[in-house]
Amino acid sequence: MRRSIATVSISGTLDKKLEAIASARFDGVEIFENDLLYFGGSPRDVRAIASDLGLEIYLYQPFRDLDSQDPARFRRNMERAKRKLDIMEQLGAPLMLVCSNVTAGAADPDLAAEQLRELAELAAERSLRVGYEALAWGRKVRTYRDAWAIVERADHPHLGLILDSFHTLALDDDLAPMASIPGDRIAFVQIADAPRLSLDVLSWSRHYRCFPGQGALAVDRFTAAALQAGYTGPLSLEVFNDEFRASPNRPTAIDGMRSLLHLEESVRKIVVPAAGAGERPARQVQGVDLFDPPPPPPLKGVAFVEFAVDDASEPKLRAWLEALGFRSVGRHRTKRVSLLRQNDVNLVLNAERTGFAHSFFLLHGPSVCAIGLGVEDPVAAIGRAEAFKSHRVAGRVNPHETVIPAIRAGDGYLVYFVADQPGHATALDNDFVMEPGSAEGTSEAGGLRSIDHISHVLPKGQLDSWILFLRTTLGMVPEDAVVLPDPHGLVHSRTMRTPDRVVRFPLNISDDLRTTTARSVSTFMGAAAHHIALATDDVFAAVERFRAAGAAIMPIPANYYDDLPARFDLAPELVDRLQASNVLYDQDDTGAFLNAYTLPFEDRFFFEFVQRQGGYQGYGAANAPIRMAAQAQQHARLHPDGLPRV
Repeated sequence: MRRSIATVSISGTLDKKLEAIASARFDGVEIFENDLLYFGGSPRDVRAIASDLGLEIYLYQPFRDLDSQDPARFRRNMERAKRKLDIMEQLGAPLMLVCSNVTAGAADPDLAAEQLRELAELAAERSLRVGYEALAWGRKVRTYRDAWAIVERADHPHLGLILDSFHTLALDDDLAPMASIPGDRIAFVQIADAPRLSLDVLSWSRHYRCFPGQGALAVDRFTAAALQAGYTGPLSLEVFNDEFRASPNRPTAIDGMRSLLHLEESVRKIVVPAAGAGERPARQVQGVDLFDPPPPPPLKGVAFVEFAVDDASEPKLRAWLEALGFRSVGRHRTKRVSLLRQNDVNLVLNAERTGFAHSFFLLHGPSVCAIGLGVEDPVAAIGRAEAFKSHRVAGRVNPHETVIPAIRAGDGYLVYFVADQPGHATALDNDFVMEPGSAEGTSEAGGLRSIDHISHVLPKGQLDSWILFLRTTLGMVPEDAVVLPDPHGLVHSRTMRTPDRVVRFPLNISDDLRTTTARSVSTFMGAAAHHIALATDDVFAAVERFRAAGAAIMPIPANYYDDLPARFDLAPELVDRLQASNVLYDQDDTGAFLNAYTLPFEDRFFFEFVQRQGGYQGYGAANAPIRMAAQAQQHARLHPDGLPRV
């Protein structure tokens, strides 16, 4: 499959856009008219730059308002078209996009076909082609079927149909008739996803498109329909997105490539018949190769969480964790790294003075620098990650130590793929010298069983990128987005999880720099694991033990507990017990959720203790504003000048 992207999809000047697109290994580009108009060189210069970078120029776009009921205006439009065709010859672009008219003078279908045929004849004189696209807000031509009827009526070999996933899916248009369009009459296919929003289609299109896998549209079914019709040309991303235009272009271009690979993988499942026993799966559909990576690794859970520390913060964090019932069970054979454990929760404190963790500490202070995920086959997991444009990170491994493959999660921590196979020793068992009796006594100390979820804070503009990374590399799926009020603004949150909910990562961003979320991003200087939620069967007993051991539990305002009986039918005794323990409460039709929080460690991260009852699968979103308000008050008491402690 040839892969393309429109220059409007990323930031920068045209030459820098082309460099970023080439670095992400696209095959070609669509040149957006404004990018060329703003460029200081000639169209021939652009052609030379693209050629030197190994890029084909597939299309020049857009040409607007061609079809008109006014003959004089049409003649002027044809003069414009001649100039654009001149430019295309210099660019080496074989195809020009013409979009349907949005003005009050839009032509009727017969006249539109006649005028498009005349334009196609003009293009044919130069061995160029014209593609006609329906805009979802077009005056008379809004659907791909409307556009195809005109292209079919014009009946010219140098005129074809351009399909755009956004324009089709935004109108919830029927995909079935696409199969009747001859594949050789489909000139080009443009791809964009988008979240479901209650906006007019034009505003939705111009500001909120995103890459496939980041939104909610059925882009895979649309693409499958185009391929099943016989289309064999490029798939090209055309994304209008305000944040993409303001973000560094190389990471955005890589995300674009990652999204197309993910789309091809999804389309393959729709259009390629499953192989029978002993058969090799087909590699093509209608003569088009589709990306076929290793399958997503079934995640067994979080094997460990690693903290970057130094000589000063390590004993403080160790004491803090021991108050939560964690016990030191081992030290690394050759490194300044220790292991603390409670039931299935493994926490690693890395105080090495060289390597990734040390660099991470110098940049972020004491913080989560790595997360280990249990998988059956680490080699297959790292193979998929690399196929989706993640880069393997190799650290120092001494003789007889376990090599654990790892990748970088965005600009954040490392993700390790840890072998988790029944009957086999884990990397932690191999590489740590366990203290005598360490196999005993770690189960009842604090009553914390496992990691329920790990919440992240992200810089503005990185939410879509993280969703795509987690979806493609780890096979995680997104839950519905929620908006949470913070005392100083709004926090946008979306959880990524494995289908079986064994691993869950809530992702949080905020536009306002004063919110708890944005302040954490500033403190960490980038994306970070913000808090770790630990599952317990009895949150009240856990909190009581932690308090007795000296742990600082987040105080919750009394007004919250005064309001609880108005929200839920709770016994007064339960409300009193919740308040005495600073435990929050939520429930839905399936069950209940009880949770409490520690105060942050050095203003950076904190722990949450959660007890799920029944089938409750949420995260207590209704209570998150209470937690953020309590943290804001605590922060104000500690830092009356309003500045974070770093």
